[in-house]
Amino acid sequence: MPNIRIAQAQINPVVGDLKANASFIVRDIKRARAQGASLVTFPELAVCGYPPEDLLIKPRFISDCAKTLEGILPHTRDIICVVGYPKAEDGKLYNAAAVLYDGQIKAEYRKIELPNYGVFDEMRYFTPGGGCQFVELDEIRIMLTICEDLWIEGNLCEQAAKGCAPQICLNISASPFHMGKYPLRRGRIVGGFARRTSAWVLHNNLVGGQDELVFDGGSVVADPQGNIVACARRFAEDLLISDLNVAPEKDLADLLEIHRHMKPWPAVMTALGSPAPKNAKTDISIVDVPDLDKTEEVHQALVLGTRDYVRKNGFKKVVLGLSGGIDSALTAAIAVEALGAENVKAVTMPSQFTSGETLGDAGELAKNLGIELTTIPIKAMLDCYLKELAGPLGGGDLGVAGENLQARIRGNILMALSNHFGYLVLTTGNKSETAVGYCTLYGDTAGGFAVIKDLPKTLVYEVSEYINRRADRELIPQSTIERPPTAELRPEQKDTDSLPPYEVLDPILKAYVEQDLVQDQIVELGFDSEVVGRVARLVDLNEYKRRQAAPGVKITPKAFGKDRRLPITNHYRPGQN
Repeated sequence: MPNIRIAQAQINPVVGDLKANASFIVRDIKRARAQGASLVTFPELAVCGYPPEDLLIKPRFISDCAKTLEGILPHTRDIICVVGYPKAEDGKLYNAAAVLYDGQIKAEYRKIELPNYGVFDEMRYFTPGGGCQFVELDEIRIMLTICEDLWIEGNLCEQAAKGCAPQICLNISASPFHMGKYPLRRGRIVGGFARRTSAWVLHNNLVGGQDELVFDGGSVVADPQGNIVACARRFAEDLLISDLNVAPEKDLADLLEIHRHMKPWPAVMTALGSPAPKNAKTDISIVDVPDLDKTEEVHQALVLGTRDYVRKNGFKKVVLGLSGGIDSALTAAIAVEALGAENVKAVTMPSQFTSGETLGDAGELAKNLGIELTTIPIKAMLDCYLKELAGPLGGGDLGVAGENLQARIRGNILMALSNHFGYLVLTTGNKSETAVGYCTLYGDTAGGFAVIKDLPKTLVYEVSEYINRRADRELIPQSTIERPPTAELRPEQKDTDSLPPYEVLDPILKAYVEQDLVQDQIVELGFDSEVVGRVARLVDLNEYKRRQAAPGVKITPKAFGKDRRLPITNHYRPGQN
């Protein structure tokens, strides 16, 4: 049987840093060649990074991507390279995979299925490709696909694969993470395409953080029966080497005859010859990467997303307010793992409402994590504000306005430290609070990156407990985990004074925000009608706050931001229009 060694280079590019991305590609071409690979693949749009968004509208950017690809060509001696890049032709732009070999572009595939849902906007930029691309290496026929081409069952790519019977399908991808997606992508999508087409499928996924998105890698190899037989690491760069023994190809003349008669899918076949593999084995090299449970993968996504956002945007250190509560504790723990304790600065800013227990927990957490903690009391500042505002606001108890002043004073302090030292401010709000507006605009929402922005409060507790189990000690004090959550902006305040218990709130938010159910449908799930109505109203009213909030790591299937785009001015109420 024909034998081929294929490398999948799972790299972490930086959007727009063409020089750096080319260096990553050249680095892994050399590594793949040194390990005897005949062919190496790179992720979708590896040259420019994904998603490049409106950079794709700039003509100079597109021409610079083409020049960068040309600069890679001299490094392709004796090895075939499949590299993703944006291709302009005749006034149109394509999401393309170029086949490079011996200093030339030998073939090119243009993505057919362009996703335009959730976080994807590919139809804004790209034109769908008009046909499928196959390359032949001696007796081996290989099909090229890009990401979404595998996701739509029965589409043109699948029809072409069934008609042209490639032994191998290469899929270069930029499939972003959300909780629970990996088993679907690996089993049903990649494995399903392999099973339906009887081809080996090698899916090479991007890794790294880009703004709010995290790409989790996890590149896989599926055999023709749909079994996953090899996989790369998740949330880290990797080079997956596979040795495939493939069945002999069908006669090309017969396939071309089938092509002429069926004609539902234009296809191009390009013969490349074949660089001889070195030290090739006879069986696929099994790579066993253990599955991650929900809290493990969420934890790794938060760490990678935070590290890449901070580093790729030129920051070295971060600062955050440490209240002694669970949200800031988890944010600090993630930041330390992502950046190192020496690069995380914490500030506790007690007021007259801050309890000794929370203040003590803030100090214990800082000690456990090994981070510098500065104490800046805000009572004198608050008193000054209240004195100066007594006339304009009428004096007396300012209620919520007075509570929010405390949060805004703290935001000012953190931003002053940021301005002076060049720190990036991390905000500490979670998805539950952000959803219903239980946060202060220009106060605790002030900052540059919201690490746990897409974590429901109940998941905040789960990940915090996982961090302690993983460390085999209390990094996050148990008293912080067990204490009823409070903003501590007035005496004896508890979150449940203003909100339903989080065990009730979070499922309602999931139904309303992530599943797009309307209120009567949520009530049918067993929730109180009045509570559902109040929660839905709070979500709708606070879109303006969320629009001004810092970006944060996408964790759930539908995060606030790119995933969910509702108008701020919005009077639609189901059943009332």
